[in-house]
Amino acid sequence: MATKRVLITGAAGFLGSHLCERFTKEGFYVIGMDNLITGDIRNIEHLFHLENFEFYHHDISNFIHISGELDYILHFASPASPIDYLKIPIQTLKVSSLGTHNCLGLAKAKNARILVASTSEVYGDPLVHPQNEEYWGNVNPVGPRGVYDEAKRFQEAITMAYHTFHGLQTRIVRIFNTYGPRMRLNDGRALPAFIGQALRGEDLTVFGNGSQTRSFCYVDDLIDGICKLLMSDYAMPVNIGNPAEISLKDFAEEVLKLTGSNVKIIYKPLPVDDPKQRQPDITKAKEILGWQPKVNRAEGLKATYDYFKALPKEELYKLPKEFESKK
Repeated sequence: MATKRVLITGAAGFLGSHLCERFTKEGFYVIGMDNLITGDIRNIEHLFHLENFEFYHHDISNFIHISGELDYILHFASPASPIDYLKIPIQTLKVSSLGTHNCLGLAKAKNARILVASTSEVYGDPLVHPQNEEYWGNVNPVGPRGVYDEAKRFQEAITMAYHTFHGLQTRIVRIFNTYGPRMRLNDGRALPAFIGQALRGEDLTVFGNGSQTRSFCYVDDLIDGICKLLMSDYAMPVNIGNPAEISLKDFAEEVLKLTGSNVKIIYKPLPVDDPKQRQPDITKAKEILGWQPKVNRAEGLKATYDYFKALPKEELYKLPKEFESKK
């Protein structure tokens, strides 16, 4: 039986690198692709010696050429943190529009099944709680987060158009807050921000009054859900996340307790359009995929903290990436 071949875009990112690892371990031939604008080559360097892994340094907003057959495409290329997409709004829009179009065209040419990574951000600042897949969202298209939210909403629309018009095998995963090893300390999201501040002996910054909620899923659980969705027969969007909801104030206190830090929590104004609530309804994932998260937050937080604590000290003080291209 021929080895199945899979293309993973955003391969050097947090989730992309875990997917590359998972699929190489399962015997697939993995082609990783990333332009490294937010990804880090160090996330996948340990795979370079494998015979069933190769890497292309390429921007998928441009035409994609892959020789030979492809069985699957997992499209995970996109800035995913507020620091990134606020600094590079045009690239954020392009990778989910032009990039997705290129990936879908490649899938059609290769007769490959494609899974695209959408996000809970398609729900915006939700008026329905918890959020199920039938909810259409409450998004400000011209607000600062609109470049990410609307990019992902367009990505879902064009993916479904290829499914209905061309009969392409498509899958759409709506990813809720995920954490674990290989996150960037300086990417602006709550968990790495809190842990980074605690390790540097800085006060933890909570925006607003801290009552806004998030639901954190450990990366191993998320990757398992993505793989189950890819291999399923379900073409509509599916929420993958952990429904264990917590306020950001309580979450900051959990991080303080874990790190043993004696710093305090400080409060700053809430950013524009910041979601007040975020909790996935995972009924579909349970019923269709037989999936639900297994790793509890205490266990996952410890593994993530241990990863960050082991990083070289200079990583703690590294500033967020400055992006050269303004295209």
